[in-house]
Amino acid sequence: MNRTLLLIIVDFLFLNLIALTRWEKAEPVRTVQPPVPEVAANAPSKTDDLVEAMRQSLADEQSSQQSLAQKLAFANTTLTAREQNLAALQAQKGQLAAALTETQRTAAELSAKVAASAEEATLTRDQLAQLQRELDEKNAEAERQRIAIEGLARQQADSQKQIAGLTMAVVVGETEKEQLRAQTVTLQGQVQTEREERAKVEQNSAQLAQGVGQLAQKSGELTKEIRDNRPINPNTLYSDFLANQAEATFTASRKGLFGQVDRSKTAPTIFVTDGGKVYALLHAADTVFAFGPASGNWERMGVSLARPSGSRIAAESLEFLASDPRAVVVPVSAAEAAGMGVKVYALAADPFKFPEAVLISGRGKGYGAVGFKLDPDHPGYVRVDNRLFKRLFGDFAPARGDIVFSQSGEILGIMVNSDYCMLLKDFTPLETFRSGDDTRGQQTESVLASLDARVRGMAPELQ
Repeated sequence: MNRTLLLIIVDFLFLNLIALTRWEKAEPVRTVQPPVPEVAANAPSKTDDLVEAMRQSLADEQSSQQSLAQKLAFANTTLTAREQNLAALQAQKGQLAAALTETQRTAAELSAKVAASAEEATLTRDQLAQLQRELDEKNAEAERQRIAIEGLARQQADSQKQIAGLTMAVVVGETEKEQLRAQTVTLQGQVQTEREERAKVEQNSAQLAQGVGQLAQKSGELTKEIRDNRPINPNTLYSDFLANQAEATFTASRKGLFGQVDRSKTAPTIFVTDGGKVYALLHAADTVFAFGPASGNWERMGVSLARPSGSRIAAESLEFLASDPRAVVVPVSAAEAAGMGVKVYALAADPFKFPEAVLISGRGKGYGAVGFKLDPDHPGYVRVDNRLFKRLFGDFAPARGDIVFSQSGEILGIMVNSDYCMLLKDFTPLETFRSGDDTRGQQTESVLASLDARVRGMAPELQ
């Protein structure tokens, strides 16, 4: 084979190799990704307590925002990594393209060498075979590089698809974030509105409760006013008087000329109050401490109060009132009176509201409605009209120690004699006897004498 024919054959083979080799990579068909469905926002549930539900929903919305922000940060991180990988693939693609160019240049050089060898006709068949093998190796290397470039192109396309999906997810996440932010603002407004409405309801309830309380107070005041202005039946007053009596027992002892002198006296009593303290009310004549001259001081004194039920009080003192010492009271505590189970009568706030009063015998023998008149010569006393005895019930006449009630059921006063009733306004004491086993230091003889002198110094009609 001559040199010219060899050159022709080599050129023909080289041209066929170049013509049959696909140097351009096929652009992969992009698959259209379906749109990422929007994540529906959690709708707040309705509960019986709307405000609590709003608060819980707001907390859930905030949790969803935090989770979405984490997903968005993760997507941004992934997108950055994909972009870095894509840049690396593009750089590798450039390197492979440079390598392909270098291979093509080497192939051209070999072709030139073959041409030169053919021209020079100095190449042997072994050298030609060696060159052919080198050319095949270069062609195989070029094919491998082309396959690698196609793989990189596919990876780039996949990365672009993933980037597009992540971009869509980011857009959807931003949209959902905006929707959640708007819903949060709306829920906050609803919570504020509910709070304002609840405050208005509570204010209206408070006003309504206040109005109801005022109405109840006015109703109670009206009821009290009607009750205070309506006279009570004397039968009812008498029945209450008998049911709430207690027995007062007074004892005293001293040494006399002919031995020990002991005195004891028991009388019925009721309990009265001035709004503060509680007292058992009696006439001095119902005690063992009679006014007038005495033969000595009492050395031992005792005062006790008892009820038929068995309850008993050992009193500590006995007081003679400053308004009239014939009115005697025994102080007790409110707890002791409550333990006795008796009604405590109040003093009449307006003694002259009714033209008549109810007089009840101190020992409960009779009762009746009587008229009374103010006496300008004797303030603090009222005169009972004795001419109206025919209206009294029971076989008795007014006497000292009888209790006079207002027709409202309050204590008006106590009869100091058969004509005059002392009005009870307060319980200021003039003298006090204290009970005990040794009372010699109280000088009871001189005290009783001075009290008797005071009574004898009053107007004759009051004595």
